[in-house]
Amino acid sequence: MIYLDNSASTYVKPKEVIKAVNDALLNFTANPGRSGHAASIHTAMEIERVRARLTDMFGCQGHAIFTHNCTSALNLALLGSLKPGGHIVCTENEHNSVLRPLEHLKNKSLIDYTIAFQHDDKGIKKEDIIPLLRDNTYLVVCNHISNVNGDKADIAEIGKECKKRGILFLVDGAQSLGHTRVNMCEDNIDMLAFAGHKGLYAPQSIGGLLINGDVHLEPIVFGGTGTNSLELIQPQEPPERYESGTISTPLILGLGAGVEFVQTHFDEIKNRLDDLTTYLNYELSKLPVECYTHPENANGVLAFNIKDVPSNEFATYLDEKWGICVRGGYQCAPIKHQALGTLEQGVVRVSLSYFNNFSQVQRLLFAIKTYLRKNSI
Repeated sequence: MIYLDNSASTYVKPKEVIKAVNDALLNFTANPGRSGHAASIHTAMEIERVRARLTDMFGCQGHAIFTHNCTSALNLALLGSLKPGGHIVCTENEHNSVLRPLEHLKNKSLIDYTIAFQHDDKGIKKEDIIPLLRDNTYLVVCNHISNVNGDKADIAEIGKECKKRGILFLVDGAQSLGHTRVNMCEDNIDMLAFAGHKGLYAPQSIGGLLINGDVHLEPIVFGGTGTNSLELIQPQEPPERYESGTISTPLILGLGAGVEFVQTHFDEIKNRLDDLTTYLNYELSKLPVECYTHPENANGVLAFNIKDVPSNEFATYLDEKWGICVRGGYQCAPIKHQALGTLEQGVVRVSLSYFNNFSQVQRLLFAIKTYLRKNSI
């Protein structure tokens, strides 16, 4: 099998991550923050080390909140920052984890939102967003790297503009963190959502929201936190304010090992994704296929189509005939497909990781060429 669907979830995990999860199941199974005995405290200290590693890696002068996934983190940011009667700007690159909460809030007549479409074929710029800002705009949410075709937003310039205007800036880093440098303070990011199981090589079902500075969110889940147990109101201080119920120690420690792996190998990861994506894009440019990824966007995500062949049909062909895993369809990003003009066909998405290599990409190219030749395309 050749796995090229890493934007959905990385398939190969570093041995350090596997070891960390195993160690957690053997040695850190006490409930962190729920008891005063040594086993609970020992586990809680390991959890705090992971929080510190995350805030350090991404330049966050605030708090790391653990969630089930990036979708949960984005929901916390969007629902927790709600200002009834306010306005939000998002972009064409947003995933349904942003679009559906926004649509829900709009249908409840709580907010209005506007979608920014990119005029540069490489990604969203501040010039796409500024004309959409209103007097009551309180939040800009921006997908950093598109999970459909790898378009990259200029978050540094957008963040600078938001800070100047006193508008909160939320970045969806699901596809960028792990192979693109992000510093929340330098980029003026107030909230950064991440998925552990993608570019950070962690297990599935662990994500988080990094909250910078003194941003205050209302909790959207309530329950036991191990603190102030006699009170019926939710604690005021993070992270407990946002982490009701037992958090997953094995997944969090696996995330910590994944983050450490990325920090250690960051340049190698970035260079490999750059090389593989650029090579694939260049070779596809020689073939009668339509590629939707700009040649300069070498972020490990590439989308293409073959003439009128449905994307899901071709993805199935690659899987069944060649053992190559890619993703066809719409990637949970309907507005992006509207912008690309692919609402009927979807796209075939190839997404790479550090553990892919040139021979696997060459195998994919051979499979594509074989299909084109057999079907006289």
